Amino acid sequence: MTIQIRTTNALEILDSRGRPTLSVSLTLTDGLTCTAGVPAGASTGSGEAVEVRDGDLRRYGGRGVRSAVANVTGPIRAALAGRTFGDLAELDETLRSLDGTPDKARLGANAIVGVSMAAARAFAAAADQPLWRYLTPPGVAPALPVPHFNVVNGGVHAPNPLDFQEFMLAPVGAPDMAEAVRAGAEVYAVLRARLAAAGHATGLGDEGGFAPDLTRPEEVLDALVDAIVAAGYQPGPEGVAIALDPAASQFHRDGAYHVAGRAMSSAELVDHYAELIDRYPIRSLEDGLAEDDWDGWDRLTERLGDRVQIVGDDIFVTDPEIIADAARRGVGNAALVKVNQIGTVTETLEAFRVCRETGYAAMVSHRSGETLDTFIADLAVGSGCGQLKSGAPARGERVAKYNRLLEIAEQAPDLPYARISRSRT
Repeated sequence: MTIQIRTTNALEILDSRGRPTLSVSLTLTDGLTCTAGVPAGASTGSGEAVEVRDGDLRRYGGRGVRSAVANVTGPIRAALAGRTFGDLAELDETLRSLDGTPDKARLGANAIVGVSMAAARAFAAAADQPLWRYLTPPGVAPALPVPHFNVVNGGVHAPNPLDFQEFMLAPVGAPDMAEAVRAGAEVYAVLRARLAAAGHATGLGDEGGFAPDLTRPEEVLDALVDAIVAAGYQPGPEGVAIALDPAASQFHRDGAYHVAGRAMSSAELVDHYAELIDRYPIRSLEDGLAEDDWDGWDRLTERLGDRVQIVGDDIFVTDPEIIADAARRGVGNAALVKVNQIGTVTETLEAFRVCRETGYAAMVSHRSGETLDTFIADLAVGSGCGQLKSGAPARGERVAKYNRLLEIAEQAPDLPYARISRSRT
């Protein structure tokens, strides 16, 4: 199925943190217009594809994206207008070649990924398929993913002293998507009430999780287990498990990891994680060490890789080559997948392919700066990866993704709800 492009457009809009991002539209010669909202991260890996920002301190503290908008309406429009494309890979390769840099720094990953996402929607429409079906590679079984609800925020996502960035609920034992979403929402509501009763503020961090004035990870984990039980669920693989994203690069400085006032070596932090996994129903650990601590990642994987999912985010940056190299080295056993982190949908699908071929798990992820765009929900289903994290079951830009999963489940009742491996037993 081919598409012929008439024009591309873009608009500077606000993301969920009140910072500028892009809304990109692509119009075909038959009149169809498809749009995409571009996410933006706060906790970013150094190897991520580069966003283009204006740098004009008189507007949005220099974070404006008028230059990225101009790239969509200028060189990208000129390169695509009037052209016919046979598939998304051809279009994405045109964008990469037009940019000509290894990290998309000339045109900007924020400009390029918006066009790529809108184009994916256009190809899906041309094929008369839902987006998730269009994104499903040959031979891959699509599935509804287990949602990972970020219910307590720390690190760069919240103004509290908590060093670990994300504490998530994963209803791995739910029978279907509707019950999974219900479990997340119910535990979240109980957690709010119990935090308030204990005198903690229940304001929200960037991703909709609560940001209580807690310091030690154990305090949060105790609260989560208590809330899971109080909501009527079983903590662990038969009910609601816990996933962590410490985002360790953010608290690694001066050669040490600083957690709750304690400076730890890489080996000591791995020991700390082992203690937490012994005590709590943790199934997944993301970015447990800094992105440049490859020796530590070796140690972490060897020590805990047969017990929990060891997810690389900042260290892998959705780069298929890095993921393949990590698999050869035995570093981690899962990759976080963010479309804007690599910059095109085609490269994102390639990252999934590498994960499948190397036996690595994958989890689709939102960013801290989100829009109402639900692309990643379809991506999670189509990839069959079985896992999606999109923040708390609160705030419109987060809930939109979970509501899209409910919609897909209703429209395609034969889709299975994923049963994911490496749940704690």
